Amino acid sequence: MTQLTPEPLTPEPLTSGAFAPFGTVLQRAEAEAYPINQGTTTRYNALSHVDPGPDGEVIVSIFAGTRRPTPIAVRMLERHPLGDQVFWPLSDADWLVVVAPGEAPTAADCRCFRARGDQGVRYAANVWHHPLLTLEPRQDFLVLDRRGPGENLEEIFFDAAPATIAGV
Repeated sequence: MTQLTPEPLTPEPLTSGAFAPFGTVLQRAEAEAYPINQGTTTRYNALSHVDPGPDGEVIVSIFAGTRRPTPIAVRMLERHPLGDQVFWPLSDADWLVVVAPGEAPTAADCRCFRARGDQGVRYAANVWHHPLLTLEPRQDFLVLDRRGPGENLEEIFFDAAPATIAGV
């Protein structure tokens, strides 16, 4: 049986509507904003919640990502069944978000979003996504996710040819 190579993934702009089935886009433009600290600071309030799931706690980490070789190949996805994950870039550089719907997605099911450096995402629990994809040689992210009992990582590897990401 011949395995078909999936069409290359073309990154689409990251918008709240397009990303809604997978989680939340985090951006200042959609946040409630008001001055605090005697007017010296603007608070962009409650950009997102993070659900740590049963018996979990929210932890804050920094992930230091490095760019994958070009062409970027999507060979696998992961998901976290017990809690959400938030990724927020710490520099003003674009990055990629690859997600897929369903219980057992294939490379052909993947969607790719190009996020700006001022946009973060919240992956809802159980959403298949690719690990961090930076476009810079190195890029740091503030990450909020779950720590606690239970297995909170599932991975799926594509037996067929991987998808590649076009134009990056």
